[in-house]
Amino acid sequence: MAELTYRDAVARGIAQEMARDEDVVFLGEDVAKAGGVFKATVGLLEQFGPLRVRDTPISEQAILGAAMGAAMTGLKPIAEIMFADFLAVCYDYIANEYPKSRYMSNGQVKCPLVVRVGSGGGARFGAQHSQSVENWCMQYPGIKVVAPSSPVDVIGLLAASVRDPDPVIFVEHKSLYPVKGEVPDGEIVDTLGTAKILRSGSDCTLIALGLMVPRALAAADKLQSEHGISCEVVDVRSLVPLDAQTILGSVARTHRAFTVEENPRVLGWGAEIVSVIADESFYDLDGPVVRITTPHIPLPASDVLEDLALPNVARITETVRRAMSN
Repeated sequence: MAELTYRDAVARGIAQEMARDEDVVFLGEDVAKAGGVFKATVGLLEQFGPLRVRDTPISEQAILGAAMGAAMTGLKPIAEIMFADFLAVCYDYIANEYPKSRYMSNGQVKCPLVVRVGSGGGARFGAQHSQSVENWCMQYPGIKVVAPSSPVDVIGLLAASVRDPDPVIFVEHKSLYPVKGEVPDGEIVDTLGTAKILRSGSDCTLIALGLMVPRALAAADKLQSEHGISCEVVDVRSLVPLDAQTILGSVARTHRAFTVEENPRVLGWGAEIVSVIADESFYDLDGPVVRITTPHIPLPASDVLEDLALPNVARITETVRRAMSN
């Protein structure tokens, strides 16, 4: 057992899969010699060489186009788009090319690839480098969307993503890169489409993703100690496929639900989960499902305003307390 940071877990996860399968290749801007702009890929060039770990030009279209061509001809590429916001530059691949290739070719052309992106706010990068984009990607049939919140989940879910036959958008939260966690020795492989219950509770369910997971856990501790409210915390981990069974099972036990979302409120991933709960567990609910989100605004450049916009422990705690008192 070792303690690793989230960023070191990224490098270990990539190295695990590259060592296991020589068809796995890695490409992106500054991922080789520089070890990644977030220092999440340090050492991979030295370990696997320049044929398998490649720096690319500053062209998101070229990165994703090369990854698709490599995948269609038998390789298993991992491509990095440095900031998740830059997916907008090469979005045709995400919306039209990756998810439809196997379907339109009747299975003759497969696209087994992973696109890693640094997502989310709280790191003072401003409106064009701080967006939480999971909900951008989850609307297209054929694309899988994963967002780990801990170092061990980074490794296990990355392994599952690389080994999956479909394209996967692998969302790494920039503000989690320095966070440390215990990671077992040896190979780690997880399963896509599985949520985790990180804290058991009886009064309500907090459903969170990415950076919002540790904030939901901290709020749950505060709600228990200060208000006597017992919160169950579910880490969604995988939006597509979605582990609706775990979420609905939790709601059936607690009878109240709250989503904790970093993305702007309109069409956020939590809206889909609320829809699933309304369809499948309406009569288990003792009150309306409450969404705790970022307002529908670009993230401010001001440190104070950015912190105010993102859901924090205080806002989560107060929203849950107020709703549970009604």
